[in-house]
Parts: sequence; structure tokens; C-alpha cells
Amino acid sequence: MLVKDIMSKEIHCIKVPGNRDHALTVMREKGYSGVPVVKGNTKKLVGILTRSDLVDNPDEEQIALMMTRDPITAKPEDNVSDVARKLIENQIRRIPVVEGEDLVGIITAFDLVADAIANMDIETPVKDIMLKSIPTTWDKTPLKTAFEIMKFFNLKVVLAVDNDGQLSGVLTETDFLNESEIVSEQTVHNTSVGTEGDKWSWDSSNVLYVIKNQLKFSDKEVKDVATSNPITASPDTPVSECAKKMKELCIEQLPVMNIEGELIGLTRASDLIKALID
Repeated sequence: MLVKDIMSKEIHCIKVPGNRDHALTVMREKGYSGVPVVKGNTKKLVGILTRSDLVDNPDEEQIALMMTRDPITAKPEDNVSDVARKLIENQIRRIPVVEGEDLVGIITAFDLVADAIANMDIETPVKDIMLKSIPTTWDKTPLKTAFEIMKFFNLKVVLAVDNDGQLSGVLTETDFLNESEIVSEQTVHNTSVGTEGDKWSWDSSNVLYVIKNQLKFSDKEVKDVATSNPITASPDTPVSECAKKMKELCIEQLPVMNIEGELIGLTRASDLIKALID
């Protein structure tokens, strides 16, 4: 199967020069976690911008200073297994498709799952590829704290558990971003550097005002935002069956539960595509 067979040709991209607000508006309206960046009114690919870039750079306004330049790309005639390998090796979730320097499409881990793996008969059990170190948090945790837990694991999702330790919801990076805003906060720093015996320097001080943008979350708790009653998989569910579930529900992750109903793992679209190169 070739890239051109499953890539998205209807591309929503952003332009440089451009700013954070426009990029965030596009991502929120379209439900995207990342978009290609082109130069001006051309189709020339110059970068890719993700929601993580917006979150990690709250002080930056210009897209050109936040985006990843010279992104990994694919060609329409490439085999999907080659794209899967690029996604895994570079730990990314999407690859722009180009002809020459021009952007002609985009292919994501979800595209590979929905349009390739879901139509195959891969019997590998999900327990062979799932994550076992699972980011979890109490479902009454404030969003800010839950966000820091997700960042600590360097993932795009955190699972919520109730008072009994049972899975109660799934919260993604997109959910966090939709419940946050960039705010400016001013801090005051005393910069006096007087020396002992110098009463003038001890009696006086220099004040430095620092204005820094911060990602501020709503006062909601995890349970108010997380997707409740999440669809799950069992350890022995075949990879292709997991892919079909993701495709049907338009999701990119499935918690994995054992026969006792205990949470034992998490499988993502980026994990399933490993089956394409094994």
C-alpha cells in the first residue's frame, strides 16, 4: 500500500508569517493536534506546528519561532511501511507529503491505523505492544496537576481513576488545551547587590519586573473534562481489532484491562503501527 492511497489530500495548513492565535483557532476548529506550515501564499512546506509547540512556548507569538523546521516528509509513492518506520523512529505522529517542495498531503499515525491496519488481519495481541507504564491520576485532580503528570510521562494522554482505583475516563492533550488560555503574569524581583558595610546599597534596592506568559487552566477537575466510560481492549485483543475500534470511534488510544477489570496498559495509534514494520 502506498502513501497516496491513504494520505489526506484536504490539507488545513497555516502560513508564515503568522501568529499563535490564528494557529490555535485552526487547531481548535478542526480538532487537529498538528498542522503543516507553508510559506506565504505558496504551497512550499517550511515546517510543522503541533499543540505541544504551543504549550511548550507560551511566551512566543510567532509561528516561525515555534514550529519544527525541515520536518520529516514522505512522497506519494512511498510505501506505508516506510512511513510507519519514520513515525516510530522519530517519535512523531504525522508526516507531510510533498512533491518537490510543495505540500500535497499529510499522513498520520491514525491514517495508518484506520485505513491500513483496520483492513488487515494482524493477529498480534495488543499486550505485545502496549505501554505498561501508564500515566494515571485521580479523577478529582485539578487540571493543572493532571497536566503536569502527563508531561512527566512525556505522553499526550492521561487516564483517570475513581475513588476505588477503577478507570473512569481518558484525558488527552487536546482536552487540556481546550480548557486553558495564555495569560500574562508579572513577578517582582529584588536585584539589590549591596556589600556589607555599604549602608546606601543595603538601604536601597533595584526592582526588576518580569512579565511572563503562563498556561492557565480552568478550575475544573479531571472528571469534568475527561471522556467518561472509555472503550477498552483486553490483553489478547488482536492489533487489527484495536485498529477497528479506534477507526470507528475516531480515537487514538485504548486502555487495556485484564479479566479482573484492572487497568494494565495503554495502546495508542503510534503503538499499533509497529505491526506494519515487524
